[in-house]
Amino acid sequence: MGGFAAVVLAGGAARRMGGADKPTLPVAGQSMLTRVLAAVHDADPRIVVGKVPPDLPVPVHSTREDPPGSGPVAATAAGLALVPDNVTYTALLAADLPLLTGEAIDVLRLTAESAPMQGAVYRDAEGRRQMLCGVWRTAALREAVDRLAEERGNLDGASVRDLMNHLRVAEVSWRRPGPPPWFDCDTDDDLRTAEEWAR
Repeated sequence: MGGFAAVVLAGGAARRMGGADKPTLPVAGQSMLTRVLAAVHDADPRIVVGKVPPDLPVPVHSTREDPPGSGPVAATAAGLALVPDNVTYTALLAADLPLLTGEAIDVLRLTAESAPMQGAVYRDAEGRRQMLCGVWRTAALREAVDRLAEERGNLDGASVRDLMNHLRVAEVSWRRPGPPPWFDCDTDDDLRTAEEWAR
């Protein structure tokens, strides 16, 4: 056993941004998706669940949740289906985290490896878990998805919070200067803020 994979969720309707293809929007000259994939440059495989632009500068595996639009847990299941069984850890990330860095991922990985938990996520200053900025034991994440599917009958519309109810998670604070790595872009204002931070 060993290895590290990344599943990046790049679906979603982006209603608060007029339905834009959010992962392809640029921050400091690179798409948000490209920036997230750069933060997990050593993951193998790197899996994008959602539309992959033809000009994406890095090789990835791609898939879609079934049915399309059925939500982040269904997308997680689709991504995990492409992670080999012998990969010990998997990062589960949103595609709209333009300030995510390799250092921030390393902190999560070290925590996941050393804590007696099933994964590690960042906790923001208000105490909220940033569920789509985490690293998990692959087997535990897969088991939680399967258990939730069994409970509900399917994963259509299941929330990430529902999934996390089946996992023991270590919460990590980000104490370094600069922008928080979990900062996500849900609005045009968020995108402008990320652009200023990334300069």
